[in-house]
Amino acid sequence: MTGTERKDEKKRTGFFDIFRYKEIKEKDVEDLIEELRYQLLESDVTYEVTEKLLDDIKKAIVGKKIRRSEDLEQTVMDTLKKSIEEILTKNENIDIIKIIKESQRPFVIVFFGVNGVGKTTTIAKFIYMLKKNGLTCIVSASDTFRAAAQEQLAIHAQKLEVPMVKGKYGGDPAAVAFDAIQSAKSRNIDVVLVDTAGRMNTDADLTNELRRVMKIAKPNFKILVLDSLGGNDTLEQAKYFENAIGFDAVILTKVDADAKGGVVLSLAYELKKPVIFLGVGQEYENLEPFSAQWFIDRLFSS
Repeated sequence: MTGTERKDEKKRTGFFDIFRYKEIKEKDVEDLIEELRYQLLESDVTYEVTEKLLDDIKKAIVGKKIRRSEDLEQTVMDTLKKSIEEILTKNENIDIIKIIKESQRPFVIVFFGVNGVGKTTTIAKFIYMLKKNGLTCIVSASDTFRAAAQEQLAIHAQKLEVPMVKGKYGGDPAAVAFDAIQSAKSRNIDVVLVDTAGRMNTDADLTNELRRVMKIAKPNFKILVLDSLGGNDTLEQAKYFENAIGFDAVILTKVDADAKGGVVLSLAYELKKPVIFLGVGQEYENLEPFSAQWFIDRLFSS
């Protein structure tokens, strides 16, 4: 085939492309974008993140050529799912067990969050998981502020057969954490789990107390416990604690209570923070590793 013949063939192919392909225009996807907006907001993805995400989707598909036989709605949905997956997997899921086993002993983890998120139960589930993976642990009952907090933790420690260090109510929570770490060192225990007082993100005194616990305990890992049912409030809590204390990862609780868990996407998009576990019930084994596919399936379920 000569050069001229090749050019003629290319022109003919380009001409017939008009019948094979169509270019996506903004007006073609307006209704779909609006429906997705509603779906994301209903799933507790924050308004700001929803708008940024949908803007990214529009930029990715408007002007794109697709085969006329392709389903436009499916194209938009696939683009959104791919975008969400990229956001969630950008921070690769943290294998906390692997990290602990490869680190110097004792490995210190501090848990914190606002009142009522299920922090104490989450710590108990975490202990259960550690023991299943052959790791020994000790608990520091550093919530010396809330009535009955130490008793509640002691019940779990007794059931799970792990030692616990506690102090007097109104006492120094950092001193309790220090004693637990020293005990772990002398007894060759793998992990120290430090419980702290639940605090509202407006409570400056308790936040300063938490800073002091961090300074004394020098944790290897900081876990923020958040309630999946908290809606936009949950992201605001995360922003506050990131600015005031800093944290490495999130455990999201009460996911079994019909929560879509949209806060996961907000955390990953705005704070670049991974959710490592989900609390999906009250039993000790009800702590599941987070997966991006689980989130996408749940987000787009009817």
